[in-house]
Amino acid sequence: MKIGFDAALGPHAEALKLRSARTEVLARNIAHADTPGYLARDIDFRAELARRLDGGAEAGRLRTTDRRHLPTGATASDTVTLKYRTPLMPSFDGNTVDTQTEQAAFAANNLQFQAALQFVNSRLKGLLGAINGE
Repeated sequence: MKIGFDAALGPHAEALKLRSARTEVLARNIAHADTPGYLARDIDFRAELARRLDGGAEAGRLRTTDRRHLPTGATASDTVTLKYRTPLMPSFDGNTVDTQTEQAAFAANNLQFQAALQFVNSRLKGLLGAINGE
């Protein structure tokens, strides 16, 4: 009986990918805190995870209909829908990054990433124990 990693890990593997992508977005926001006109972005984690788990990622994916078509290189699970963050107090230069909000979101995302990583790690240890007959 074959078992795939997707079935064994459930939604947690996909959650790790999304947490990683969100870390990049939040770090980009923090890096551009002083850039005039920069608009802060974020990922709606719940909506994006639900879209990926419900197969919604396949709906917008480019498909090759002929063997001579070139592959796109990026899968639909690689694409993330970014949203603009609504500023609490907009600045005069048009920058919408609130450093404290971004740092708090970055820290919370990091904790959630660590929790998901520990869960995946424990699931993999359990699978390894089952394979070894422990």
